[in-house]
Amino acid sequence: MKKKGREGFSLPVYILFIAVTLAVMLLCICVGSVMLPLKDTLAVLWNGLTGAGGPVNEMAANIILPVRLPRVLCVALVGASLSLCGGAMQGLLKNPLADGTTLGVSSGASLGAVAAIAFGISLPGFPFAGSMVLAVIFAFGSLALILSLAYKLDSSLSTNTIILIGVIFSMFASSISSLIITFAGDKIKTITFWTMGSLQGSSYENALILLAALALFGGLVIGCGKELNAFAVGEDNARNIGVDVRRVKLTVLICISVLIGVCVSVSGTIGFVGLVTPHMLRSLTGPNHRRLLPATLFGGACFLMLSDLLARTLLNPRELPLGVVTSFIGSMMFIYIFYMSRKR
Repeated sequence: MKKKGREGFSLPVYILFIAVTLAVMLLCICVGSVMLPLKDTLAVLWNGLTGAGGPVNEMAANIILPVRLPRVLCVALVGASLSLCGGAMQGLLKNPLADGTTLGVSSGASLGAVAAIAFGISLPGFPFAGSMVLAVIFAFGSLALILSLAYKLDSSLSTNTIILIGVIFSMFASSISSLIITFAGDKIKTITFWTMGSLQGSSYENALILLAALALFGGLVIGCGKELNAFAVGEDNARNIGVDVRRVKLTVLICISVLIGVCVSVSGTIGFVGLVTPHMLRSLTGPNHRRLLPATLFGGACFLMLSDLLARTLLNPRELPLGVVTSFIGSMMFIYIFYMSRKR
């Protein structure tokens, strides 16, 4: 038992996580502006996966396969990626308020994507590759700039200093985005809705790109769980027990930047997912990152799928931007976490 606690979860726990995630996914596919029976949903999904030609509800098939299934898959993958980034960032910086939103990384990625959309920057042969590349570059540049400025002002990289610099940078990036939108012409409506966060119109291509990014870069982040545990007792102690601090920092920061950039290019700005879910799960898994990081994948996917379900159904037939829902929930959680951290 001791070895399992040190290494990670046992197989039954992972099976439970997968079962809960699949149950939430089925709920989100069945419920919407048109309610679909579970029996018809399962029949359509089975035929779609196996290629069987059995009888299915034609209306359910036309709703699920081209519309709801790719959207739910993309929502789950974006939630898992953003939650993983938040958990890794909090462990790396030893900062309970660290997240792509609070540190300004999402704002930087959004700025890059907005610039690509407004000026028509693209790469031939790849879907939305221009906005994705610029979002990744701007995300990494934003993170490097924020941490550099915070270190110049406070070499201890305290929570307050990092958050303050992140908020200031977010305001700066938002002002530049607004300036670009002003000259965007007929693309203003598209960019404005996109910046509020939405996965409406997601495709299987989007899901495939998100899955590839999460498998590659998310796998690298999870592989650094043992090193992130060492960071909890200080970088000097981590270095003394043989951790290559510089390599781990660079690896994690690059992976986080790529994941946030890819997610922002597909979904727009969806805030606070990486702040809320790691804190919710940490009370269940403990601070061990070899347990916490895998758990954030499933927790983030479920949290964002349920948030998207709420966005789709709360004011039916009108749809709320997903970023509005997550920001509403996350802002209240942010105040609570900040208050508790100050109290301690």
